[in-house]
Amino acid sequence: MVILGVDPGTHYTGYAVVKTSAVRGKLIDYDIITLKNLSFPQKLKKIYDRLSEVIRKHRPDEFAIETAFYSKNVQSTLKLGHARGVCILAAANTSVPVSEYSPREIKKAVTGRGNASKEQVRYMISRILDIKPLQGRSDISDAIAVALCHYNKLVSGSVYRKNHNNWRNYLADNPQKVLYRN
Repeated sequence: MVILGVDPGTHYTGYAVVKTSAVRGKLIDYDIITLKNLSFPQKLKKIYDRLSEVIRKHRPDEFAIETAFYSKNVQSTLKLGHARGVCILAAANTSVPVSEYSPREIKKAVTGRGNASKEQVRYMISRILDIKPLQGRSDISDAIAVALCHYNKLVSGSVYRKNHNNWRNYLADNPQKVLYRN
């Protein structure tokens, strides 16, 4: 399954394409869409165009995006809503199913704690995907975390959930959750 995760913003929008399987996830593509020094309509167009291009290239099965957080500045929240809207529109125009997750939900899915720091999220995605920790802005690691959160929700959802009556059966069905050390 290929999931496009997006961390929307009006200055920087991060995206990550993650291919998942029962054993491991693989990071396929990622980038930051830099929006500084553009007018607001130009920012929205650039987000839409770039995500549409990524969707055409990778043909994701699912699209996941972080919900808007509410700040004291109403204008910032409204602008973020516009940015989220064009992200969702890019997916909707190609019939890719869209799911939304709160920052707290994303952090909890990736680190086990809803109040984890950005550094903890970055560390955990590097461990989960077996990659070097990403440096620089957190927009990419946040977008990866969104995609991983969505995958976790899909496999733990009622459609995919199996009832396990003991640990042996659970581990047999989830070998990726066992950490082997040499």
